[in-house]
Amino acid sequence: MSSTPNAGWRTPFLILVAGCIILTLSMGIRHNGGLFLQPMTVAHGWSRETFSFAIAIQNLVWGLASPFAGALADRHGAGKTIAGAAVLYVIGLVLMAQASTPLAFDLSAGVLIGLGLSGTTFAVVMGVIGRHTTPERRSLALGIASAGGSFGQFAVLPVGQMLINTYGWQSALVLLGAGAGLIAPLAYALADGHRPAASSGQSIGEALREASGQKSFHYLFWGYFVCGFQTAFVMLHLPSFLVDAGFSANVGMTAVALIGLFNIFGSFLFGWGGGRCSKKNLLALIYGLRAVVIVIFMLVPLSTVSAWVFAAAMGLLWLGTVPLTNGLVAQIFGLRYMSMLTGIVFLGHQLGSFLGAWLGGRIFDQTGSYDLAWMIAVGLSLLATLCSLPINEKPLQRQAA
Repeated sequence: MSSTPNAGWRTPFLILVAGCIILTLSMGIRHNGGLFLQPMTVAHGWSRETFSFAIAIQNLVWGLASPFAGALADRHGAGKTIAGAAVLYVIGLVLMAQASTPLAFDLSAGVLIGLGLSGTTFAVVMGVIGRHTTPERRSLALGIASAGGSFGQFAVLPVGQMLINTYGWQSALVLLGAGAGLIAPLAYALADGHRPAASSGQSIGEALREASGQKSFHYLFWGYFVCGFQTAFVMLHLPSFLVDAGFSANVGMTAVALIGLFNIFGSFLFGWGGGRCSKKNLLALIYGLRAVVIVIFMLVPLSTVSAWVFAAAMGLLWLGTVPLTNGLVAQIFGLRYMSMLTGIVFLGHQLGSFLGAWLGGRIFDQTGSYDLAWMIAVGLSLLATLCSLPINEKPLQRQAA
């Protein structure tokens, strides 16, 4: 998949496989958060807003730290960045199990895990994979990697629920921390994933000024903001939404797992399509269809079948935005600072995630219902559709030269 051979045993294929496994572990463990909402709030006597706020901090720190993690990977290589972030991830999960106050919970589940995610997920891993694929196959490779994160959501969620049911939520968090520790040795496969690009001759400051002066960069940022709001709200609050309606916790867990299962196909499909069709038009299609799916879910009678059909439909549209958005960054701005620039765009995603996670809990505590949050998600979908259409997909003239 690479335009140039990779030295030694770290072949482009191996880098892709290792990146997929890292995303499977990192994203899979992270998506267990919603399963801990009810047992932890009941055990500590916290409100849902208290729990949601810590997860919102996690999303915000994840986003704020991603450009820095990407810049470290661009300059010093991805291996050390991923390994160091994995250590923070493990510490955060272990301390989360011991947290007895909202502040301790904010620091562990929020700050430490957020820092861990910034170096073990899309900004860093996608940058390495993007540098080792040819332009015509890059979108597909990024889609495969994104599907790895989705497989983690599908595969790790049942494990998380089983651990909670068998050992209790505290032991489950420690055991998930042990799983996150496996990311560190896998990072060795990406240790020389950085390859300085000699074509641009840009400094980091020049790349930042160039990107900030392009409207398309801002459109990508705010479109990703909407994606973050929707995915964080659904992932964290859908299990509780279904439990509130009288369904068992396993129904909610299965719904979230179905999102991950169908997103494997969605990520691959949109990654493949991004190499053959307009990426911005596919982004607009994803955001528009999300609005339609949510409206239908709100209008039909709620049942186990309707919840699972909604989850499957959302799964097809879930992380298809990742290969398309990252592919557009590489296509427009080039590869030299891809990890950093995708990290900045991902910050928009995580600002949305902060609001989606926190506001969902806030709205429920204030109104006793999630209805307003669902309506906001629909309105934001329409906004993201409008943001995607004006994106200029052509490479910058500097890149063309």
